[in-house]
Amino acid sequence: MLKDYLRLHFIVLLWGFTAILGKLISVPPVELVFWRTLIASAGLALLLMLRRQTWRVRPLAALRLLGVGALVAVHWITFFLAARLSSVSVCLAGMATLALWTSLLEPLIMWRPVRPYEVILGLLTMIGLYLVSQAEFDQLLGLGVAVFSAGLSALFSVFNAKLVKEHPPLRLTFYEMLGACLSILLFFPLYSRYFTQNAGLHLALKPWDYVWLLLLAGVCTVYAFSSSVELMKRLSAFVINLTVNLEPVYGILLAVLMYWLHVPGFREEQMSTGFYLGTLVILFSVLIHPVLDQWNQRRARRLQQPIPDEIIVGNP
Repeated sequence: MLKDYLRLHFIVLLWGFTAILGKLISVPPVELVFWRTLIASAGLALLLMLRRQTWRVRPLAALRLLGVGALVAVHWITFFLAARLSSVSVCLAGMATLALWTSLLEPLIMWRPVRPYEVILGLLTMIGLYLVSQAEFDQLLGLGVAVFSAGLSALFSVFNAKLVKEHPPLRLTFYEMLGACLSILLFFPLYSRYFTQNAGLHLALKPWDYVWLLLLAGVCTVYAFSSSVELMKRLSAFVINLTVNLEPVYGILLAVLMYWLHVPGFREEQMSTGFYLGTLVILFSVLIHPVLDQWNQRRARRLQQPIPDEIIVGNP
């Protein structure tokens, strides 16, 4: 069990490292996500073949999965854009609102009642966001994009909670990565004409970009996902939820480490006291959420009431 717990924390550490890699890779966010999803799709296809799993699905089901993949693409593009518009720390503080977004979207999509403690935690998160925005006012645009990106992440997490009941997780993620890659390919003509100031696509990679992209797509996406699915067979949803919520903590600590190591591009990672206070308020609401969820489930079991399906929130 100790080995499983350590492996889970390592996976979450890798997910926290994605914003760092997004800052290190030289290509713009749209091209970066194209390369990430292309490599991830190839890696997942290889995994499906090695495990002798079929990727055949009904046409309508395939369209649904590809559509969620397009949503994933927009989430990742805005995520990396937020890290470049602001700092990695501010970006991850905005992404920490994922639990808040899920508590708002899940009742609407899953048709379950709103839980009172989620409303209170949502208000706490809003207070934390206010403190962060006041402390880092010059990075407000990046913070706003990160919060929007967290909302997209919560949306496809809720959709996946339904889809994972119909498809094996590995096949589901393969189609979503493929959908993300194809949607960006379709977007490229419009993007190169109206969003690049007539500079065209920037798909050429620098030597170090190959290393960072292989880490991002191969290790942080394919390996991390396949390993997390395996761990779900042995660890409880509560443990996984609680650990995944540590992703912003690990990411901010890594960003500060990059600042201390004087890595170019991370000079703005030294934040004010107000930023850290606001981030602590957000993280408290995020980390206490699964604890209250488990308490709510135990109470429901005692009262012999139906228990809502658990949603695992995290990077695909």
